[in-house]
Amino acid sequence: MSPAEATTLLVDHGRQVEAELETLLAGLDRPEAMPAERRLVAAMRHAVLGGGKRLRPFLVRAAAALGPAEPAAVLRVGAAIELLHGYSLVHDDLPAMDDADTRRGRPSCHLAFDEATAILAGDALQALAFEVLARPDWPASAELRAELVAGLARAAGATGMCGGQALDLAAEGASLDEAAITRLQALKTGALIAFACEAGARLAGLDPERRDLVSTFARALGLAFQIKDDLLDATGSAEELGKPAGADAAQGKATFVRLLGEAGARARLEAVRAEASRALDKLGPAALLLRATLDLVVERRH
Repeated sequence: MSPAEATTLLVDHGRQVEAELETLLAGLDRPEAMPAERRLVAAMRHAVLGGGKRLRPFLVRAAAALGPAEPAAVLRVGAAIELLHGYSLVHDDLPAMDDADTRRGRPSCHLAFDEATAILAGDALQALAFEVLARPDWPASAELRAELVAGLARAAGATGMCGGQALDLAAEGASLDEAAITRLQALKTGALIAFACEAGARLAGLDPERRDLVSTFARALGLAFQIKDDLLDATGSAEELGKPAGADAAQGKATFVRLLGEAGARARLEAVRAEASRALDKLGPAALLLRATLDLVVERRH
């Protein structure tokens, strides 16, 4: 599959996810809502609609392509992940965290609204992510819904994104070795990427051995994503990235570029790419879409 074909699929799936998000958020519009409630929902919309690559929902689809999976289930799980990802971006951008002014080429939620509204919008997006996974209105058994809710919670909490963010904040200005940076990023960035792949594999009904291969691929993919992010932050422009460039260096963040230098980070990226590719080799031709997604992650420019 060529990069152009993969990009077309990514964009098309992104439109479908956007429509699913629109539908889910529309359920919050109530005629009796007061202005403060409407403002909160508007902030939630600002945070998750009209921007982003929708990579994590696409990973659900790519992994689900390894076996039979209901398209409606793929969309619902992808939308739930995107709601949770949106919450994390809103909170990451807050003054107490990364203090970012822009996100996806637009003002960050706390600047478009206000800090208190942004905090509440993030909280509400997180709650909605779990709610829409738990609802019985999409094609999944009660057992599978419960399993996915628990998996998303692990990816989001102290052993996932929140734990990684705590490590990231504590590491500002500190000197970490490669093992420590890898752990930090495996939690902060990799946990949700891994869950997206693993959820898709679960929707596809894969056996435990093949799910383990997907997990191995997903861990390498998450690391590749973060190394590429570090490189883009160091070498890209704000216009290309849709957010401030060079912010990691300015804040003294622990990154692969800071530790290894640009050339070293690129070499590490290629090594991780090879590791991910070896896992895909064992999954066979059905992993075509996952392989194309790996290429998109490594070769992206924003």
